[in-house]
Amino acid sequence: MRYHNITKDDMLNGDGLRVVLWVAGCSHCCKGCHNPVTWDPDGGLLFDQEAKQEIFTQLDQPYISGITFSGGDPLHAANRLEVRELMEEIKASYPDKTIWLYTGDRWEDILHYPMLQYVDVLVDGEFMEDLKNTKLLWKGSGNQRVIDVQKSLKQTDPVIPVIYCKDYA
Repeated sequence: MRYHNITKDDMLNGDGLRVVLWVAGCSHCCKGCHNPVTWDPDGGLLFDQEAKQEIFTQLDQPYISGITFSGGDPLHAANRLEVRELMEEIKASYPDKTIWLYTGDRWEDILHYPMLQYVDVLVDGEFMEDLKNTKLLWKGSGNQRVIDVQKSLKQTDPVIPVIYCKDYA
């Protein structure tokens, strides 16, 4: 797996203060993507022990709510196995921290992926420039969904949590 950046104290890509791993590789290549530099699975840096330690050092901080996997696409074939292994290790080490995952894939197409057992919140769907809305919370276009994964795995339809926020009501 390769990555482009590890963001610390992020407030835009999930609830609370988070660490964000921006992986390399995306086959969706959405028009208007805010991060096209991450599309090439051979781009960026090799995800090594030093990068992993950087994430764990951040997760050690009590004020960090959890980790967000973004990119690129963490579910790109070049990332899936290592992302799942990292999620498993994070959940075992930090059971009270949340894991968020951004993907261009739709929930209905990936709900069978084993890694979802570790994910708390999934933001699914390709970014669609014609549905772009800067007032949406945690997503860029109106077709995307913020899904409570653990509740959704117990039923057929995805659970979209109701979020009350004066700026996004």
